[in-house]
Amino acid sequence: MFRLLGVLVTVLFAIASAVVVWPQFFQLEQTYPFAQLVAVRGLVLAAFLAIALLSLLLLLARPLRGFAASILIVALLAAAATGAIGAMRGFGTGTLPEKTDASVRVLTWNTAGEAVAAETVADAVLAQQADVVTLPETAESVGERIAVMLREQGQPMWVHHVRFGDVENGPQAWETTILISPELGDYSVIASSEDGSSNTSSVPSAVVMPLSGTGPTIVAVHAVAPRIEAMEHWQSDLKWIADQCPEGDFILAGDFNATLDHMAGLGTGGGDMGYCRDAASRTATGVTGTWPASYPEILGAPIDHVMASQNWEPTGSLVLDASGSDHRALVVQLDPTG
Repeated sequence: MFRLLGVLVTVLFAIASAVVVWPQFFQLEQTYPFAQLVAVRGLVLAAFLAIALLSLLLLLARPLRGFAASILIVALLAAAATGAIGAMRGFGTGTLPEKTDASVRVLTWNTAGEAVAAETVADAVLAQQADVVTLPETAESVGERIAVMLREQGQPMWVHHVRFGDVENGPQAWETTILISPELGDYSVIASSEDGSSNTSSVPSAVVMPLSGTGPTIVAVHAVAPRIEAMEHWQSDLKWIADQCPEGDFILAGDFNATLDHMAGLGTGGGDMGYCRDAASRTATGVTGTWPASYPEILGAPIDHVMASQNWEPTGSLVLDASGSDHRALVVQLDPTG
């Protein structure tokens, strides 16, 4: 009887491990609670290693050796698979190559309102020589202060902005600000972003297009978090974001509230979201956690991304310390492929 129970528990553990390691095989990557578990692969890896260690200890008990050995094998296989996925995407905090005249550097940072001071953001923009800055949860007035500081330092940037709701002094989670270097040309937020007729569901994204018709269309992304009560909105937000990168010249950057695992099935033509490809996973920082900043990078969720269409080659990425926000900043260098 106990042997049969042990076999049953082992089989159930093996199935559960497979779903947690690769939920997209079972089409569960956007389903609660697997969506939440796969977001933190570092924690999942630690959990499998802890189970393996416990199983080793249980091997000392003769009546439990068969059961413990079975659990140990499953846990080690699951840990190895999780580690292999992490190794392919990259655990590091990254580096950036030397910037060329053709390079575009993109910095994205969910600042959690003014948890990050405007001066801190401006310093990061200057230090990283960013050409595009996407700031979910940042008010237009804060973006303007940042732009003034940058102009005084000889690096002017245009400020664009989208806000949901008309509540005066409302939460900055309802706002997204984007700064773009004049060297990329003149840009304008498209009307459907501003009026919400085509946008993410609860917190705003901003689609800005070049007025000259040349240069990349830039999308400052902010998807709703996958809380239990918001799963459908989250799923529709991810679909909307993928739709913003058809064939052409596009850069997506911001708080996706999703990892690459959640995006399975949303890519086209070799892309991860539409035709856009994730930069961090192609430059060895794809598993480095950007949220929550209070956790070590290895244990966090990489939910902030910079993605670009295939006319751009990611040549480096760097995860920066949070300095007050619950998100770390991500900087990516993109170089033209042609």
